[in-house]
Amino acid sequence: MDRTLSNATALISGGASGLGFATAEHVVARGGRVVLLDVNQEKGDNAARKLGQNAIFLATDITQESQVDAAVSKAMEKFARIDLLVNCAGIAPSRRVLARDGLMATDDFERVIRINLVGVFCVARAAANVMQNNAPDVAGQRGVIIQTASIAAFDGQIGQAAYSASKAGIVGMTLPLAREFARLGIRVVTIAPGLFRTPMFDTLPPKAVEELEASTPFPKRLGKPEEFAALVEQIYVNTMINGETVRIDGALRM
Repeated sequence: MDRTLSNATALISGGASGLGFATAEHVVARGGRVVLLDVNQEKGDNAARKLGQNAIFLATDITQESQVDAAVSKAMEKFARIDLLVNCAGIAPSRRVLARDGLMATDDFERVIRINLVGVFCVARAAANVMQNNAPDVAGQRGVIIQTASIAAFDGQIGQAAYSASKAGIVGMTLPLAREFARLGIRVVTIAPGLFRTPMFDTLPPKAVEELEASTPFPKRLGKPEEFAALVEQIYVNTMINGETVRIDGALRM
């Protein structure tokens, strides 16, 4: 465990809020540097301002390959290296295929796949491309890629056909990427969170939140973003965690 976040440069998609921002705070608090990617310019600027001189924000649509490649180039210009990628960007719509207001459009399904799966792959490929040029540490490691899936990849509910499929896709590409990048010393790991206190829950009435908290065996609450960030750190420093999807859900099975 010779790697620490204190000397790491982390690229974080969806870094302006939620799990991504919590991870960025965690990295910066330990002396590391972060590059935030997000489509929300205002939130991204505010996030970088809060984090201070060890953070930059780059407005980026992760579904656009040219924007992602440009962002990675700018990150390299600023910090000269990327040691860690944490892919948190994504959307979580809920819609039945056979809804009362009509048939779900294939375009709606495709949009979720485009953002949650294709976009995640797009950032991973660009990050791996520069990580392979890092000098290896004593363990031969050059970088770590952490993807964010969901327990919906395994326990999808009604209305989550698109979302669950996109997250299952992330789980499915984890091992193939880990195997391909092994010769380069780059690990690939996926985190599958359960119910976490993110901005998505701010729109729900208190009673609905209480019911969701009660559904988690233990602890009976929503996960804290800082708990997700702590798991990111553990994966980063523990070189034996590779090619795996790690659930962090309080034993919740939806």
